[in-house]
Amino acid sequence: MILKGLPDIDGNKDACSRRARQQLDLILLAIEALDLGGSEAILIVAKELALTDIIKNRVQLWRLRGSNPLRRNSQRRPMKPLEAKALIAIICYIARRLTVILRQLLLVDQQLRDKGLQPDSNPRLNAYLERFRTHFRQRMNPRRAGVMAYDDDEKLNRLAISLLEQLLFCTGTAGEKRLWVSLFDGEV
Repeated sequence: MILKGLPDIDGNKDACSRRARQQLDLILLAIEALDLGGSEAILIVAKELALTDIIKNRVQLWRLRGSNPLRRNSQRRPMKPLEAKALIAIICYIARRLTVILRQLLLVDQQLRDKGLQPDSNPRLNAYLERFRTHFRQRMNPRRAGVMAYDDDEKLNRLAISLLEQLLFCTGTAGEKRLWVSLFDGEV
């Protein structure tokens, strides 16, 4: 039922675009940086939402995430729209559970920027940013142009914060539809 609420995007019947695959994987990377048990939580939520026929196990999840061409171990396997919709449902479910944390981190970031302070001034925000940078550098292929664009900590911090904003975007009314459409914005 959850997946049927997401509209089909014309032109993307067989596979999701490169941009959509990258964005979904980066959002999942942000979830992993927020929640130390993020990978396990993704599988638990898939089970709770009865999506185990799409995301059966850890290997299937790894294959889906490996469709991101920026990854070190990228696969040429396309991501089907149904698989992307399942990931959207999982992302939005987890984001709703993390709403308070998302709001707190974004508020702290805004306050630090207003005062001209660095993110390492706040231990909680700094911990998230460090984990995100570590995950990103471990999992993404440094020879890809899209990864080279994030060659320093400041650029990666901005990416990590923008992903928090996107996750907060998912917590609102019709979050799944808004995130789904945003993946194809400008591509339809």
